[in-house]
Amino acid sequence: MKKCEQVNEFLWTVRVYYEDTDAGGVVFYANYLKFMERARTEWLRSAGFQQSRLAEEEGVVFAVRRVQLDFLRPARLDDRLDVSVQQVNRRRASMEIEQEVRRGREVLCRGKVEIVCVDAQRFRPHVIPDTILAEIAHGD
Repeated sequence: MKKCEQVNEFLWTVRVYYEDTDAGGVVFYANYLKFMERARTEWLRSAGFQQSRLAEEEGVVFAVRRVQLDFLRPARLDDRLDVSVQQVNRRRASMEIEQEVRRGREVLCRGKVEIVCVDAQRFRPHVIPDTILAEIAHGD
């Protein structure tokens, strides 16, 4: 995992394994969502937040509300991919994240993900705690 030179973009690297591919030898489309989920988890971890500790200590969890993906080019077995995370919009209880899966400079998949902060017990919307906002703020 590494922070990118571009402002506010986080990158996480993943290798494509046999289990990630379909019968055609390319990454199965649903696995791009897994790669993106892992990158968002590592983005939070890089800011000092583990998902399990957020639930225990802050009483909140993040859940995906909406996803929009564009598949542009196939990834294949053994490819080394970089998955980006960039927060582009934030409201009191939700964030919009733009993500890309790249092989080198080539964008393979691009997506927008809306995540919501919810109470860990009742799964009702919850204001994103200030402790989290202070670490992930992108200067808007």
